[in-house]
Amino acid sequence: MAHPYTGEEEEELYDDGAPDFGIQGADYDGNYNEAEAEQYAQQQRVAEAAAHQAQQAEALAAVPEPVKKYIMHLFNLVTAPSPSLPEIQAAYEQGWARLTDKFFAKTEWPEAETIAPLVNHDEVFLTLYRELYFRHVYARLQPDIDDRIASYENYCQLFNLILNSPGPVPLSLPIDWLYNIVDEFVYQYTSFALWRNKVTGKTDEEKQILAESSQVWSCYSVLNVLYSLIQKSKIQDQLAAQAEGIEDVEAIAGEFGSIRLYYHLGYFSILGLLRVHVLLGDYTLALQMLDGIDLNKKALFTRVTAAHVATYYYVGFSYLMLGRYPDAIRALSHILFFVLRLKHFQRGSQFDQINKTADRMYALLAICQALCPTKVDEGISTAVKDKFGDQHAKMARGGAESLPAFQEMFSLGAPRFISPNPPPYELESNDALTSYAALPDASAHQTTIFLGSVESQLSTSTLRSFLRLYTTLGTDKLAKFLEVEEDEVLEMLMVAKGAARKLTWTEGSLLQGEVFGVSDINFGIDEGHLTVAQSTTSRRYGDFFLRHGLKFSDVYENLKNKPLPVPKNPNGNNAGASAAKPSQINSEAPKSSTTGSKGVAWAKA
Repeated sequence: MAHPYTGEEEEELYDDGAPDFGIQGADYDGNYNEAEAEQYAQQQRVAEAAAHQAQQAEALAAVPEPVKKYIMHLFNLVTAPSPSLPEIQAAYEQGWARLTDKFFAKTEWPEAETIAPLVNHDEVFLTLYRELYFRHVYARLQPDIDDRIASYENYCQLFNLILNSPGPVPLSLPIDWLYNIVDEFVYQYTSFALWRNKVTGKTDEEKQILAESSQVWSCYSVLNVLYSLIQKSKIQDQLAAQAEGIEDVEAIAGEFGSIRLYYHLGYFSILGLLRVHVLLGDYTLALQMLDGIDLNKKALFTRVTAAHVATYYYVGFSYLMLGRYPDAIRALSHILFFVLRLKHFQRGSQFDQINKTADRMYALLAICQALCPTKVDEGISTAVKDKFGDQHAKMARGGAESLPAFQEMFSLGAPRFISPNPPPYELESNDALTSYAALPDASAHQTTIFLGSVESQLSTSTLRSFLRLYTTLGTDKLAKFLEVEEDEVLEMLMVAKGAARKLTWTEGSLLQGEVFGVSDINFGIDEGHLTVAQSTTSRRYGDFFLRHGLKFSDVYENLKNKPLPVPKNPNGNNAGASAAKPSQINSEAPKSSTTGSKGVAWAKA
């Protein structure tokens, strides 16, 4: 038990000499010694650095050996004097995915500081590695606010290196990697904006960090990066020169634009801006971004499957929101037919994501076909009915009862919209945040706009079903069928007449076009009498044979890769003691049988 404190003990203590309480930099008389304090601080820093170094060495030792070898191999490929892009592509796409599944399926990859000794602390490579590290966190794990901010700062470091260097950065990366950098940059911005704008469920610490970090993943900073990459590469000037047939494009490209790294980053930034402007709800500006890219030619974006699918998705959605349904159907059906063919050749996680995007496009196509019935490929039409048959039937019938089906399909097919204006976290006012949370979010706002445009056209489906039955009809009789007044019928006919003529792209930029009739039913009104003309489209037999030809090719390839069945002898027993191994079967066509049994037709590959 501690005894009570007495003043005599303190006097005895000082009588024995001035005590040393361990305060570095102060002498016994209490005077501050700056030199000793600095020496002590230096010793502390050295000790902390040594402890940190030991901790990093321990963390590095825990990294699996195959991962260490992979990182060093990738570093050597990227920093080689003459990089081999196919080898980098194989290591980037296959090696990373394989090791992720084996070692890091539910955890992070080693931090960049941990593996830095393996790559000679090369800052450029470590920046690229951090980009892959955070991409993995977003894809497989749940990023917290520190991950989101650290990833943003790493992107700033990467793009500052590329944009602010006095000369072109000597870095060569495969086209898929460059597209994924821009695509992931836009995706993480979208993810942060959606998370930031959701006021509920955040801790006070998170709100404080968001209030102090208003520029992190701001709309301005993201747009600034994408437009800066376009300007640095002069990609729009290059595309315009290529379209005009100018031979000396390198003179227009300049020092940076003629470098593959800058050309591709600038090009994919155009696609990134297409996506961002769609998510912000500016569909006209989104389509304007593609003025220099001809979608009807084999453009650069078609070399990256994910870019190919995403570009047509956002173009088709923009046309849908602008009310240009024939153009939306053309864009969506084109890329869906491509995806149908792609199923025969590709598998894997990337194709799973493409399949999800394809399902969204089927939902959008169902909307477009309900509002503007158009003949499409039979395989695509069948897929729409298989996936959304009930909803498509409800939308096609029209009327007020079809509005929920339109809303459901739009929710399935539309992207997740974002607002450029963040909540007022800096005000530190719960009332301000509550008022912000009460506002409709960006997706609800865009849904309201879409349903408003659809609502005015709901009567056309019902009207069209009656007009198909007649070649001549009085408006008074039509009014009785519809159980409305004749004036209302005339109004419905005018709406249907306007809906039957749409601005449709023919050539030039995506916003250009000519007005064409897009309905299979045309009619005229003369003194209360309707004259109806209906056009029919013959069946496209070429599509039918092409689709079944591809299916037959698949069946044939599967059969050809299987081993031949073991023949039986006349006694009913197997001719051999054991089945022949596939490797032992001659790939050449077998000799014709003389036993009279039916043979299998084989063809040499």
